Amino acid sequence: MEESNFIFDTSIPGQSLTAEIGSRPWQQPAKYSTVEEALEHYVKKITDPALNEPLLDTIEMGTPITSIAEILVQTSAMEGLHTIDVSMLLLPVIMELIAYVADEAEIEYNMGLTKSVNTDEISPANIALVMKKFKSKLPEEEENEGLNTIEEMPQQDAEPSGLMARPNSDAPTTQGEM
Repeated sequence: MEESNFIFDTSIPGQSLTAEIGSRPWQQPAKYSTVEEALEHYVKKITDPALNEPLLDTIEMGTPITSIAEILVQTSAMEGLHTIDVSMLLLPVIMELIAYVADEAEIEYNMGLTKSVNTDEISPANIALVMKKFKSKLPEEEENEGLNTIEEMPQQDAEPSGLMARPNSDAPTTQGEM
């Protein structure tokens, strides 16, 4: 019974500098060399019903569309689907495509073009969405059992102990009095 140590299952610092030239996907010729070819790939990917639910959930939780589109094009460029310059040309079109999908699903969205005023607050819509997903994954007998109750922990008045604890005034001291 051997446990794997996940801390050491990563690449070694500087390992990317030792790879053979041309062995990485972005060092190969791109799969889509024009903006039109890459856009066709994204249209199929974004309008795919299997990918719509997670995409729409992400939009509904308030993730800016600019962030989603940037992640999509950067990931595809790293995978060698297209070059970085094609990514830059595709970005506004991908943003509009994602906004169109959100409009069709009647979901309010944040394009991410304006600076958010308060980013520390969690919106009630996000809390409701997470609770809905959480409750849908619970078995029915656990769903109503103990979700809204908070058990109080019993208070223990434990005396401090240890090397740096103050000695109890009633306890005898081991040092001689001076």
